[in-house]
Amino acid sequence: MTQPRTMFDTLKKFFGDSPYLTTEFSGQTVLRFNHEGENGHWVCIAHAREAEDRLVVYSIELTEAPAARRAAMAEFLARANYGMLIGNFEMDFDDKDGEVRFKTSIDVEGDRLSTALIGQLVKLNVQMMDKYLPGIRAIATTEISPLSAIEQIEGPSQIREIRA
Repeated sequence: MTQPRTMFDTLKKFFGDSPYLTTEFSGQTVLRFNHEGENGHWVCIAHAREAEDRLVVYSIELTEAPAARRAAMAEFLARANYGMLIGNFEMDFDDKDGEVRFKTSIDVEGDRLSTALIGQLVKLNVQMMDKYLPGIRAIATTEISPLSAIEQIEGPSQIREIRA
């Protein structure tokens, strides 16, 4: 059996063997897929950045973060990111809809990308978006405080130790 020649070939092999239906963008090393979690559904993008030897996976929330709630959303996302070992939330302050997404990535310079690594990257990505999705949506659509939203997900605030 021949090994995939590029990161994008490996990415397509992973998704070809998975239950996800993907859309490929012509001329790009990007696959789009949808994910349905316990707390809702959202769009995901996997981008093989061949020249940089990196794979990036994004879960993109579909609920807009209105301009009036972006400061609260930024605080919520910073609280969610604190202590997170792999991946992070980000928000586009300048975009008209305040896009919120979760990003995981891997740099495989000097090595090779495997379907097992892709599986771990995708799994963690969608798990984290699903975990924090109720808080993201509450911040975007209600007046809940970022601290209250985080406490509903993580429990009462306390000093969180770095998890190794």
